[in-house]
Amino acid sequence: MATSRTYEDSCGVAHALELVGERWALLVVRELMLGAKRFGDIKAGLPGISANVLSHRLDELERAGLVTRRKLPKPAAVWVYDLTPWARDLEPIMQVLGRWAARDPQHRKDLHFGTASLILSLRTNFDPSLAEGVNLVVALRPGDESFVARVARKKLTIDTGEAEEADATIAGDARAFASVTYGGRPLADAVATGDLVVMGTMAAADSFLHLYSLPPVATV
Repeated sequence: MATSRTYEDSCGVAHALELVGERWALLVVRELMLGAKRFGDIKAGLPGISANVLSHRLDELERAGLVTRRKLPKPAAVWVYDLTPWARDLEPIMQVLGRWAARDPQHRKDLHFGTASLILSLRTNFDPSLAEGVNLVVALRPGDESFVARVARKKLTIDTGEAEEADATIAGDARAFASVTYGGRPLADAVATGDLVVMGTMAAADSFLHLYSLPPVATV
């Protein structure tokens, strides 16, 4: 278990909550899903968490076998946290949970939305039915991070790194990306205001940002 608290219940769901059910735990996993990060970078992605709570959550997740800590070689020589392969298996579970929660008609979309959330949401909400005949390589630069997105055969992959050759490069704040992809904002408007910067083919960038669909709002 991640903590000493237990539900005294052998159900797999109960045990899962003992592992990642503490406040902030699953969001720490989210921040590490794209790769190793320093403590400060994790905290920057979770603006509402205190350093003390983050330290506790990382310790608990490490004891549970979900997180590892290692020191990078020189010249970096800094400590980073990363997920274990077992913890990475949580991504499809988080995708289902995220799409379920997105159906809530009271879901607030005006709160913090970081880089990890953006990239994972693209992986989650990619709609193969919208990608018929689409073949694209797009460089994504939300904030200070760089990713390479590839669309081919109605499949999407997004990895960290730089694209050697890209049909388009899209740079800007994660929320600006989301305003076009999920909010119905025209890409041309986001570019005109400077919220997004597109290099390469505008049509390729626009096509890429419209390959996603959200689930229908639930009736409550």
